[in-house]
Amino acid sequence: MRKHRPLPTTENSNRKSANIDRLSTQKIVGLINSEDRLVAPAVGKERKNIAKAVDMIVEHFQKGGRLFYVGAGTSGRLGVLDASECPPTFGVQPSLVQGIIAGGRRALVRAIEGAEDHENDGAKAIIKNRIKAKDVVVGIAACGMTPFVRGALREALKIKAGTVFITCARQTTRHKPAEIVINPVVGPEVITGSTRMKAGTATKLVLNTLTTAVMIKMGKVYGNLMVDLNATNEKLRDRSLRIVSQLTGLSRTRAENLLNRAKRKVKTAIVMHFCKINFNQALTVLNQSNQSLRKAIR
Repeated sequence: MRKHRPLPTTENSNRKSANIDRLSTQKIVGLINSEDRLVAPAVGKERKNIAKAVDMIVEHFQKGGRLFYVGAGTSGRLGVLDASECPPTFGVQPSLVQGIIAGGRRALVRAIEGAEDHENDGAKAIIKNRIKAKDVVVGIAACGMTPFVRGALREALKIKAGTVFITCARQTTRHKPAEIVINPVVGPEVITGSTRMKAGTATKLVLNTLTTAVMIKMGKVYGNLMVDLNATNEKLRDRSLRIVSQLTGLSRTRAENLLNRAKRKVKTAIVMHFCKINFNQALTVLNQSNQSLRKAIR
């Protein structure tokens, strides 16, 4: 007789919410909140593996590589979201961090059933995006069983790209599909199998940590300030001005003049101020310092 494969943790039933449909509104909200509190500690237990992934990505970036998130459904959307927020926050090119979602762009706003069910499609996505050995592929699958993601990781391993696998199901990590596995086990969902909840929150925390830590290591942050931000709206333009004023001690008016001379580039403006040099000279100093503001003004 054929044995049944054990269900991944994310598909198990949560005893605490067995009668959630009979609770008052306040108790429903309280129960969901109490389960959400389990997420951060679960992610914290994976900090060593997250750190390993950060170092891998930095190493590949320094060789001219890129980062690709691959996922389906909620996992895919979270990958696309994290990738899309890197250019305005850290001033990087959109090509540096990219999201690949099963079913393509339409799947971002509408569920496309069956898009995740074929390993070959995942492998084709790696080929279509011309992913090379110098790149890193991060596969995201809350339940760990998504064929599209596993196909993408297998193809990435074949071409010797860096590989990371993020899943909330411990059972699916036995056959390691990547060099580094990040496995925050958040337990069964409040609504059985609804991985947009705790698993989705855990995934968002992991992705935020990956790209933020990588960008810090790449010199995109000075102290806790985003000195490489791309000021594409009024809020970010004001933040740019505040950063320059804070770090240089200049008044807002003088900081504004400095920013204009630096073509609105925060990091360049700060180097111009401290090193008493012009725009082109500041660019040279930054390049010689591997874009590290701390090294440049030292």
